[in-house]
Amino acid sequence: MAGRTILDRQLAQLSQITRDLLIVGGVVPSPPIPGVRYVADRMPGCGPLGGLHAALSEAHAQLVVIVACDMPFVSAPLIRYLLAIATGPERPDVVVPRTERGYHPLCAVYTRACLGPVARRLAERQLRMDGLFEDVRVHAVTHDELAPLGDPNHLLANLNTPLEYRAIEAKEMQS
Repeated sequence: MAGRTILDRQLAQLSQITRDLLIVGGVVPSPPIPGVRYVADRMPGCGPLGGLHAALSEAHAQLVVIVACDMPFVSAPLIRYLLAIATGPERPDVVVPRTERGYHPLCAVYTRACLGPVARRLAERQLRMDGLFEDVRVHAVTHDELAPLGDPNHLLANLNTPLEYRAIEAKEMQS
C-alpha cells in the first residue's frame, strides 16, 4: 500500500468521481482533510445503517456511494460501474455487489429513496444493512459482472486487523 492509509487510497479513487466527499461518524482529524465534509451519526449506536442514514441526509446528490473504512481496494472503475447501473433504465434504489460471500452493502450505491425505509428500520431497531433490501428495489451485481473490473474478492476485500493490513501491504510490495 506504499505507506498510504486506506483512507488516502479511498479518497484518491472517490475524488475521481465526486467532489462531495463525506466521512460519517468518528473523530474529525486535526487538521481536517481538505475537501472532505465530516458528518456526525444522527443516531449513534445504530452501526452502518445509522451511518447510511446520516450520509443520505447530508449528501448533495440523489445518489450516494457508501464505502466502508476498511476497504482499501475499491476503485473508481468499480464505483463508476455501480453508478452506471444506478442511473440506467432500471433505476434501482440500491446497487450492491453480491458474491459468494453474500451482499456487500458497505460498497454500494443508494438513492435518497432509501431514506424513509432506513429511518423506519432505525426506529424499529432493525439494524441489519441487508434487511433494508426487503424494502427497496435492489440490483445485485454478480461476481461475473464485476470480474472485468478486477478480482471481485480483491476489490471488495475488507481488512479488519493491523495484521491483515500488513500482510496486504507486504504482498503489494512484492508485486
